[in-house]
Amino acid sequence: MAKKAKTHFECQHCGYISPRYLGKCPNCNSWNSLVEEKIQDTSDRRSRTTLTGKKMQPMRLNEVVARKEPRVKTDLEELNRVLGGGVVPGSMVLLGGDPGIGKSTLLLQVSQQLAATGGKVLYVSGEESAEQIKMRAERLGATRDEFYLYAETDMTDVRKAIETLEPSYVIIDSIQTMTQPDISSVAGSVSQVRETTAELLKIAKTNGIAIFIVGHVTKEGSIAGPRMLEHMVDTVLYFEGEQHQSFRILRAVKNRFGSTNEIGIFEMREGGLYEVANPSQVFLEERLAGATGSSIVVAMEGTRPLLVEIQALITPTMFGNAKRTTTGLDFNRVSLIMAVLEKRAGLLLQNQDAYLKAAGGVKLNEPAIDLALAISIASSYNEKGTSPTECFIGEIGLTGEIRRVTSIEQRVKEVQKLGFTKVYVPKNNLVNWTPPKNIEVVPVATLEEALRKVFK
Repeated sequence: MAKKAKTHFECQHCGYISPRYLGKCPNCNSWNSLVEEKIQDTSDRRSRTTLTGKKMQPMRLNEVVARKEPRVKTDLEELNRVLGGGVVPGSMVLLGGDPGIGKSTLLLQVSQQLAATGGKVLYVSGEESAEQIKMRAERLGATRDEFYLYAETDMTDVRKAIETLEPSYVIIDSIQTMTQPDISSVAGSVSQVRETTAELLKIAKTNGIAIFIVGHVTKEGSIAGPRMLEHMVDTVLYFEGEQHQSFRILRAVKNRFGSTNEIGIFEMREGGLYEVANPSQVFLEERLAGATGSSIVVAMEGTRPLLVEIQALITPTMFGNAKRTTTGLDFNRVSLIMAVLEKRAGLLLQNQDAYLKAAGGVKLNEPAIDLALAISIASSYNEKGTSPTECFIGEIGLTGEIRRVTSIEQRVKEVQKLGFTKVYVPKNNLVNWTPPKNIEVVPVATLEEALRKVFK
């Protein structure tokens, strides 16, 4: 009598495993997400071995020889910034983003530039044919000899191709299409994504091959598959952008070789993605002089100061409850600032509809934007415009105080570089810091004081 295969039920959203079927996953609370799968013996595949079959052995720390290879820089300085200085040999990078945002275009451009440095690049596509990628490469003007295409989804064949070509870089587009043949679940399931990622991670770490993998995102904006996928890789990048705007933001949310929350700005054109060398100037170039409800803030994205225009429109409500709408700004932060304005500054906002946005499709969520938010709201409410050469930096507390912020020197230098003549900063930031002489730095201690100085 044949032995019955052991099975368990696995959640396709979070990877939770249960010995019996449950209608609702107790870990992520999603309904009808548990699927019956065979329990696979993956002990041999999990052990780390090189492509030549050599297994890893325990070593003393002083016996370990660190790799001396420098980071490989691409022609895209914005990408180098986000990666922490360039591509690290043996690293594994996960790139996520909405469909059609430009993930494949970015990686195709990067792979061509890496091939020009002397290393082989293997581009594995599970979603497109080699002919489709060839058409896009011709449109981008990318034709390198050391660039290899491989349209395959079987992880066993992909590993054989890597053993044969011995590339320096591998690109997997996308991880949700890759399958391990000895796992019974369908492509894109938690088991398949987990096992194929573990296989690729083993190849990267034991052979010094830099691997980029593309990950699909869910409707909530997180990368599809088990959450442990982001923990396994070295770097997690998100490619963001508005559907009706040409600008794209590459954001690092995890980086073992550099700063997190670093961003790179690109513009999508017919010939591919182009770097935006001065994003602050791009975001401010369409600002109307003398417009009400507008203010400029310096937000820190990683190590980069970024000037962004915050716009507010305050109008009397036509219904019983006032409406609040935000774009690119945290809704709760806006509600908090409006409550402080009403309580501490005497602005009657409870019967006013409020519409706020960060111009240019940028998403801002740091405390230093509070003062600029308050100035924009007060400007629209009082129908008084702000000066086009003024900038606002500061966090607002619930008692109306302006609290100090980090990286004040870098923020003021960026303001000065773009030709602003006056910047409002928290008073406590002037302790042990001497402001530059060719820009007027106005210290403010309370929200009421700031409003009085701005709208005097």
